[in-house]
Amino acid sequence: MSVANSSRKPEAADIAGTLLRILFAVAFATAGFLLGRELYDRTLSLHIANGRIQLALLIAVPVIGALAGVLFTPYAQTFFESALGATERSIERMSPSQLAGGVVGLITGLIIAFLIKNILFDYITFVGQAGVYVAAVLYLIVSVFAAYLGARVGAKQRVGFVEGADAVNAQVMKLIDTSVIVDGRIAEIVQSGFLEPPFVVPRFVLHEIQLIADSTDPIKRSRGRRALDVLAKLQELAPIEISERDYPDVSGVDAKLVRMARDVGAKLVTNDYNLNRVAHVEGVAVLNINELANAVKPIVLPGEEMHVAILREGKEPQQGVGYLDDGTMIVVENGRRLIGESTDVVVTSVLQTVAGRMIFAKAKR
Repeated sequence: MSVANSSRKPEAADIAGTLLRILFAVAFATAGFLLGRELYDRTLSLHIANGRIQLALLIAVPVIGALAGVLFTPYAQTFFESALGATERSIERMSPSQLAGGVVGLITGLIIAFLIKNILFDYITFVGQAGVYVAAVLYLIVSVFAAYLGARVGAKQRVGFVEGADAVNAQVMKLIDTSVIVDGRIAEIVQSGFLEPPFVVPRFVLHEIQLIADSTDPIKRSRGRRALDVLAKLQELAPIEISERDYPDVSGVDAKLVRMARDVGAKLVTNDYNLNRVAHVEGVAVLNINELANAVKPIVLPGEEMHVAILREGKEPQQGVGYLDDGTMIVVENGRRLIGESTDVVVTSVLQTVAGRMIFAKAKR
């Protein structure tokens, strides 16, 4: 069944492309024919007295115009399809509220352009035929500009069309911190559906990521480029709004994020422990990726046994440190002598913090 469906999709695309090509060919051929005839009537026929030549040009010029229109068809179709594809990709990245706002803004912009035409452009037509052409071109330019501006502004207003609790949830924005993008796990979380749009990334956060990607330190540069890849993946998974809101009177990206989250009523998505605490003090709701990761880790109880490799010495004398597969640190008493070896340990206690989970254990031998 899947093979049959996949074979039908290219056929449907080919049929649509062929119909579009025919439509463009007819439209441009007709336009070329009419322009050719207009050119003959207004220019050539006035300067040629020979009747046979006039008859030949009467037939040839419109036909040449029609052929020119047909030859122009592939270029027009390519431009149209590329513009249509770009528009479709932009719409797919928009949330329903953004799409509704964009439609309202688009219609408003066209109405404003129509009113401007009726008020101002009609006076230009008094000049004569040239004034009519100038007014038509100006009306086209103003209409495109007003429609584009209206759609952009309207999309940022996020017109809501759902009621009750669903409307409230749909408008709760998630403000993404730099640390989350650099960490990278947010892409998998969004893909799994545990974190839903709308997502907002401020321009000053993008600037900070760009500075990291352009760093002279190879490690920082690698992390910054990976963050840009994560951001690109996020844009494929869900619509992301790039906010131009900034606070020149506030210094530091963290302070700006807290201020912005408080002003727009957004939840702050972060991995930064200090930013997490400051946001709580300021009354900003925080979604901490580390807390989510700790919540889904397997529960370890005192008295359980596990096998762990001791990798380095701990802070206290005779301590050894190892790690589980999920990155959880295990501090082993009297484990310093076992550095570089794997051994069985018994869990003595578990310490849970916002920064992560630590397991304390003692070696069985």
